[in-house]
Amino acid sequence: MLMALVGMAASLALPGGSARAESLIQALASAYNNNPTLAAERARLRATDEGVPLARADRLPQLSASGEVGVRNQQLRSKLGSSSTALLGGRDGTHHPHGYAFTLTQSLFRGFRTRNALREAEANVLAGREGLRKVEQDTLLLAVTAYMNVVRDQAVVRLRENNVKVLTEQLTATKDRFEVGEVTKTDVAQAEARRAGAVSELDAAQADLKASRAEYERVIGHPPSFLAAPPPMSTRLPRTLAEAIDIGSTSHPEVLQALFLEQAARYAVRQIIGETLPQVSLEAKFSESFDSSLTTRELEETTVTGRLSVPLYSGGGPSARIRAARHTEGQRRRELDAARRQVQADIVSAWSRLEAAKAQIESAEAQVRATRIALNGVREEEKVGQRTILDVLDAEQEQLDAQVTLVRTRRDMV
Repeated sequence: MLMALVGMAASLALPGGSARAESLIQALASAYNNNPTLAAERARLRATDEGVPLARADRLPQLSASGEVGVRNQQLRSKLGSSSTALLGGRDGTHHPHGYAFTLTQSLFRGFRTRNALREAEANVLAGREGLRKVEQDTLLLAVTAYMNVVRDQAVVRLRENNVKVLTEQLTATKDRFEVGEVTKTDVAQAEARRAGAVSELDAAQADLKASRAEYERVIGHPPSFLAAPPPMSTRLPRTLAEAIDIGSTSHPEVLQALFLEQAARYAVRQIIGETLPQVSLEAKFSESFDSSLTTRELEETTVTGRLSVPLYSGGGPSARIRAARHTEGQRRRELDAARRQVQADIVSAWSRLEAAKAQIESAEAQVRATRIALNGVREEEKVGQRTILDVLDAEQEQLDAQVTLVRTRRDMV
């Protein structure tokens, strides 16, 4: 569900506002393009992609060329005497053998290893793509969280600043009233204490904002400017929890990655089994050599050779590798089951938090309205002597707490 929320947030456009404001969609785009974790994962996927042409290369012909040149000194001594040298062409002394060759090798049968290696590589690529998609979603979730934390903390700082301003004005007014005998020294002390507490809370809120801005810069790639709160949540989420679980169980990147890794492990087993089967290959070679011996001036040779190799005994190595690969396949199968269970648990948890956030927002909005009415009433009653300064301070604190709770609940909703 959290991944669905991220995907939804990435598709939203914010309403027009200040030209300097950065929207959520702009922040997500910046994180997607500039985040180093994403860049590293893309590079790893490109490396994984190369496994496919590497596996395919085993079924293609291999062509090589070679050449040689050298110096050879030979003296022919015959029982017939020196005249035999002339009869053999007078090739005594130093000559320079040289030549070249072309060799073409084609594998005809490798125990189905090439086919299974190719399928394993393709499954690993698909798993890598799902791994990248998971990192993308995690990064976007971090980006949304960083964005909303700054939005929340900016709003809290504004509320705290306004509270300090109001309490400062109230403290001044209370002191003036104390001078004319309308209130007591206790009322002044209460106003001073409440203002000091508000200043302390403002300092803490500003520290939280600095931390959130630093995390925003780490995830997004640049410091935040003025950030606007996102619009209300879209209705494109699943309608029911059962629908959300069904979607997550079949299309979540963690599940799909585990599925493709299980397939790759299955093909790896078959590939190792192929090592125990016969191997058939064909080799064609053309070579031409010059001055290779005393009696040979030029030699041209063409050969075509078929080879059959049957493994008889390899010390038990292939059997051990097959058993190990089958254990790995079983591991991948259980990891797939674990991924499905984990995704289902995450969806249920996120869905519950979403429903709770909806209810909390309604309650927080009602609390803000009620505390506003109560504050106005307490202020009027204090003017006619029915309430004390402390009652007003308490009502103002309740109003502030309700506003801060609403800001934080709206952040949790996204």
